[in-house]
Amino acid sequence: MKQESPTFPTSVFPQTQPDQPGIESKMNPTPISYHEDYGGTDKKLKDKVAIITGGDSGIGRAVAVCFAKEGAKVTIVHHPSEINDANEVKQMIEQGDGECLLIQGDLTQSAFTAEVVTKVLERFGQINILVNNAGVQYPQSNIESITDEDLHRTFAINYFATFYLTRSVVPHLTTGDSIINTTSITAYEGNETLIDYSSTKGALTSFTRSLAMNLAKKGIRVNAVAPGPIWTPLIPASFDEQKVAGFGSNTPLGRMGQPVELAGAYLLLASEDGSYISGATIHVNGGTIINS
Repeated sequence: MKQESPTFPTSVFPQTQPDQPGIESKMNPTPISYHEDYGGTDKKLKDKVAIITGGDSGIGRAVAVCFAKEGAKVTIVHHPSEINDANEVKQMIEQGDGECLLIQGDLTQSAFTAEVVTKVLERFGQINILVNNAGVQYPQSNIESITDEDLHRTFAINYFATFYLTRSVVPHLTTGDSIINTTSITAYEGNETLIDYSSTKGALTSFTRSLAMNLAKKGIRVNAVAPGPIWTPLIPASFDEQKVAGFGSNTPLGRMGQPVELAGAYLLLASEDGSYISGATIHVNGGTIINS
């Protein structure tokens, strides 16, 4: 019997949050990170070990749950302020008989990324998949309003943390393993109020392409996913109430996306289904055409 497609909300209540990167449990409605009827019966990631940064909420949470249901042992790296969200994801994974390790700390410190690798290897003995997903954004109406502090923090979390953790993980990857970076539609079409954020995502796009070339000889694939307007904690933590209320309505599909709608793209790039894909970016953005 054919299953009906899920219905996703087309709007949300006006709301804001005071701090980056936002807390999922405070959002209304809560982002949709999984489907109750999604069983992961194919076990496409059986015996794989995945590290997911920012896996406590939003896109990272959806990917973590998806990977666990597909048989992967999952490590979620998160900021200490996100411990409640992280524990919730861990519980979700373990209720489905999956394994989940939580590691909290500051990814902008290169020494911490080395600690992450050590802890994962101690627990699981290997690393096969790295998803660099953690990020922040601080909208400003003009470049003069972008402070040095916010500029440095945005690059530190969005780009340097990715570089540090990837550098720590790569020596432990082997043929068939995968690195997936979360970039953004803003890297391709720009955004007038997210100048520094868009720049970090452009850097990640170039990083993805260059690292894919560098690691090809080792059989390690490097790709990216470029989300459009997705309902994650970053949104109410970034914008005013009215902009949040209309979020995603300008896309061809006429609505914001839900985190669960990106999980399949990450699964493709992490699994053998994507064995001939490297240096590529999958655009999940509600129908906006990106010609690059």
